[in-house]
Amino acid sequence: MTQYRPRERQQTPKIRLKKLTNFLVKSSAIDLTPTTGGTSKLWSGLAEGAGPLALHEYLNLDDVASNPSDFEKVVVVTKDAESADSWLKSLKFFRDNKDPESGNFEYKAFPDWETLPYDFFSPHQNITSSRIDCLYELSIEKKRLVVTIPVTTLLQKIAPPAFITGSTFRYETGQKLIINNERLKLDSSGYVASNLVTQRGQYAVRGSVIDIFPMGSDLPVRVDLFDDEIDSLRLFDPETQMTVEEVREFRLLPGKEFPFDDDAIKRFKRKWHETFFVDARSCPIYLDVQSYIAPSGIEYFAPLFFDKMADFFDYVPNSTLFVLEPGIEEQLNEFHLKLTQRYSEMCHDLERPILDPSELFLNPEELHELIKKYRIIRLNNIDNEGYSFRSGDLQDVLPDSDPRSLHDDIAKFLSSQAKKIILVTESLGRREILEEKFKTHGLQLSATDSFTEAKGLTKHAILTGSLQKGFITDEVIAICERDFKTKTPIVGTQGRRTSFDSDQIIRNLNELSMGSPVVHIEHGVGRFLGLEILTIDEEEDEFLSIGYAEGAKLYVPVSSLHLVSRYSGAEESSAPLHRLGSEQWNRAKRKATEKVRDIAAELLDIYARRKARRTEKMSIDEEDLEAFSEEFPFELTRDQADTVAETLNDLSSEKATDRLICGDVGFGKTEIALRAALVTVQNRKQIAVLVPTTLLAQQHFDTFKNRFANWPVSIASVSRMNSNKDSAIVAEGCKSGTLDIVIGTHKLLGPEFIFKNLGLVIIDEEHRFGVKQKESIRALRAEVDILAMTATPIPRTLNMSLSGIRDLSIISTPPENRLPVKTFVKPFRKHLVREAIRREILRGGQVFLIHNDVKTIELSAEIVKELVPEARIGIAHGQMRKTQLGTIMSDFHHRRSNVLVCSTIVENGLDIPNANTIIIQRADKLGLSQLHQLRGRVGRSNRQAYAFLLLPEEGEITNDAKKRLEAIELAESLGGGFTLASHDMEIRGAGELLGEDQSGQIESIGFSLYMELLDKAVKALERGELPDDGSPFDSINKEINFHTSTLIPESYLPDTESRLILYKRVAGAETKEALTQLQVEMIDRFGLLPNTVKNLFACNEVKLRCTNLGIPKLDLGENGGTIEFSNRTSIDPQKMITLVQTQKSVFELSGPNSLKISYDSKEFDGRVHFANAMLDFLDGTSSELNV
Repeated sequence: MTQYRPRERQQTPKIRLKKLTNFLVKSSAIDLTPTTGGTSKLWSGLAEGAGPLALHEYLNLDDVASNPSDFEKVVVVTKDAESADSWLKSLKFFRDNKDPESGNFEYKAFPDWETLPYDFFSPHQNITSSRIDCLYELSIEKKRLVVTIPVTTLLQKIAPPAFITGSTFRYETGQKLIINNERLKLDSSGYVASNLVTQRGQYAVRGSVIDIFPMGSDLPVRVDLFDDEIDSLRLFDPETQMTVEEVREFRLLPGKEFPFDDDAIKRFKRKWHETFFVDARSCPIYLDVQSYIAPSGIEYFAPLFFDKMADFFDYVPNSTLFVLEPGIEEQLNEFHLKLTQRYSEMCHDLERPILDPSELFLNPEELHELIKKYRIIRLNNIDNEGYSFRSGDLQDVLPDSDPRSLHDDIAKFLSSQAKKIILVTESLGRREILEEKFKTHGLQLSATDSFTEAKGLTKHAILTGSLQKGFITDEVIAICERDFKTKTPIVGTQGRRTSFDSDQIIRNLNELSMGSPVVHIEHGVGRFLGLEILTIDEEEDEFLSIGYAEGAKLYVPVSSLHLVSRYSGAEESSAPLHRLGSEQWNRAKRKATEKVRDIAAELLDIYARRKARRTEKMSIDEEDLEAFSEEFPFELTRDQADTVAETLNDLSSEKATDRLICGDVGFGKTEIALRAALVTVQNRKQIAVLVPTTLLAQQHFDTFKNRFANWPVSIASVSRMNSNKDSAIVAEGCKSGTLDIVIGTHKLLGPEFIFKNLGLVIIDEEHRFGVKQKESIRALRAEVDILAMTATPIPRTLNMSLSGIRDLSIISTPPENRLPVKTFVKPFRKHLVREAIRREILRGGQVFLIHNDVKTIELSAEIVKELVPEARIGIAHGQMRKTQLGTIMSDFHHRRSNVLVCSTIVENGLDIPNANTIIIQRADKLGLSQLHQLRGRVGRSNRQAYAFLLLPEEGEITNDAKKRLEAIELAESLGGGFTLASHDMEIRGAGELLGEDQSGQIESIGFSLYMELLDKAVKALERGELPDDGSPFDSINKEINFHTSTLIPESYLPDTESRLILYKRVAGAETKEALTQLQVEMIDRFGLLPNTVKNLFACNEVKLRCTNLGIPKLDLGENGGTIEFSNRTSIDPQKMITLVQTQKSVFELSGPNSLKISYDSKEFDGRVHFANAMLDFLDGTSSELNV
């Protein structure tokens, strides 16, 4: 058998391990581990990718696996954060997938803070959570643990073990607990009080319910008290706030890596004055801590909270085995040098003094002294004394290749090897593509599920997994996609060229701040002044306070919040302010209503034409759809599931589909398109996927190939990356019907692409296409179904979708563990760019730097190289040759470069989870949609991402640019794309809906109310009625009053904003089932309902019945009241006459449309019972009035 020998090592003698029957390590007869502390062994000849495998197999040897006392803790020290992540992923990859606990070792990472020394940023709470959890697990005796840690993180001084273990508490059902004491304990443990618990380290107290998201936990826990005893402990979903499961106990780790109680703050203040000779009154850090606020960057002052700091070695037992990766010495020296330089640069700030590096970090000499007390295995990738492994680096032997023939060259290389090949791909789609490529060279690879299975095969194998680096041994070649390389240099010379209610998003009152304009249907546009509690009829109730012109105030009962909406349609500063009681508002309403009637008639004509346009009804194979869905590696969010159902319902109906899916970047719009594509293919129809850029076309091609890897579906792509010959082959496949799915840029709209049986057109990033291009798509076939996707619809598209001309689905729920991108708008400063890039590289991440000027993009890359010499820089823009651009993007995708200086070519759809910092130069020149799309290139994983929007150092920017930047900086929350689109609509105007400008009416009454009036008018015309000036408002206004308190007590729900949202949700519920579900949710989240909240729900149930019967007013107090009927009531007039005739003592006519009620009832429940009995009689449920 041919043996592999690296070129530079051919003359070096090997020390062969005897009796090896496994891959790298099999026999424990040869001791590869130092026996006592202070001794070390060398494992040499290990290629970079083979190190994790050697360790994994060694830890699974019988003698090691069965000897937990000698092999309790293993620490892998790597040269940087990227390498630590690679080791962890590789160790988990080599572990048998079918037996994740094989070897009884648990794998954990002790992550770096991902900040620069003395940074103004604090680490994300998820990082802090992982670190505290890891430290606690290390302190548990007899727990077998493998921990990966970067060497620079090993230098950090950390909290003493006594703090971590002493600040950890356990809670269990039946335990005594006093809420006020618990609140103090949580505060002093570093937990932050919040209105809603969604992130680790938060807690909320509502009455007898405490929500806590413990550090180190996957889910938050709800502690429900009965008196002073824990009645139940329930894990709940932070997104829905609903219970997941009940538990008997949970562990509460400290919320920060330092104490924050009274004693700790006193210690901090004392040590501050002993350490720094500055005026503490001018130091924000000191003032914040004094006020019990933990400021950003406080972690670099942690020594002031302790009498003495500890280090990582204080947490591990003497028997710990340290595995040292090659290259850590260089990293140690480089970090120490940069640390010293950074201290020199920052130590002169009198308002933010910093500690000496020795207070925060070990120096390299101290680290050497500490680590040599333990057993050590040093890894080396070159042959040396010690135990030498037969492995080599793939890069020594892989051929350089032109990008166009890369796979062919790799296949030829693999064909020339006599050894077994294990090929590891990143996804199923990539596996299928490579299998097809290699078959042409006679390479047959067997698909397997794990590396263990692959080793046992006698022939070549292929599997998917997270192997980070390939290698070669005497027996096998292990290769992953990241190992492929090309001739093109990284920096080259410049070349040539559920369903979420959409109405809620616009109208939801939780966007209100004090002074925000709001619209009351009866009284016009005013300003929000907050919630107030007033006493009416000796009953306390909560009211929304609205300010009007000349200092007038209006108090709106919370039961009437459906009459109030957030004003949108113009800038807040130019929103009108009406006078109470004036004709100004009535005139605006009349004009708007007149205009609405004309628009409604045109809309009905569009509806009719759209319904007349029929498509062939598609059938759905539920079994195939379920099998395809199960291959999706993630669980659908609630909104995704609703959107899938809506889309499939469209396709299975005869009405032509025209649906817009609006979801933030990375929220899973593509998965909906994939499932729609499957159904279309099942019905033997073709799909065209239209995308705006070449890069996005390639990414979608990879995604579709990946998802359809196990399905008989033919897929091709068309873009400028294709040769004329390839494009012609695709065109022929479209015409003949041999291609099922074709993905392309605008090139797909060319006359040469004629589809045999086109069934569905998917338009991604729909906002990037013009009307003419969209009409060209529709012209492909009159009956084609259209599915459009975007994160930020243009105002006209948003307007059309909200008005019902197009169907709209909104995905507003983020994927699990997704974090919002922290956004900063700053003037350009070189040190800011340097720190942002270094912060990301330090944690093993990648950076986009957007420079949207091709003429000077090379100069920008040179500046970056000067600022950050260690950066591996790539340059990408749209004027490059297609092969060069493809290579550079591949290099960035596979982490061969870590900074990409590029134009806005990366704006759409590029998905690189490891890139989590984006720097946008001249952000003032970009539109709101562009800024949001660019920001969406980062934050696509569970790591904290940063976006820096840089402005010119000098000079003014336009007012519109200021508004755009303010909007995107404020819209940091996940799912903010649609909200940004509504801001864009306000900045730019809503656009012409049907070719006729109606913006005057929208501005006068607000977009939300305008759309509501339009909807009412359309429904009236559909019924064959002609809406008059008042009818739309009559149907909106409902006044139901039982003269009782219906407030949500502050003691039950202290947060004003949360109460406001719930009042709005209760008032906006459209069915009794929706109200019931809301009651269940409130009980689950906040505890049993107080009587006043029960009253609120009871009143709204009656209001729903009145709405359905056409009763705009029902007023019922202790001594009776009135009931009014609208002109369009559905109640039989004979029923009203019967009431007056048979119940003369209770009912009498008081006008043409109203009855006076004489009924004494002191109790609220009695009045509600009477009202329901009366409504039962009026709607025919009961033949007589039973009261």
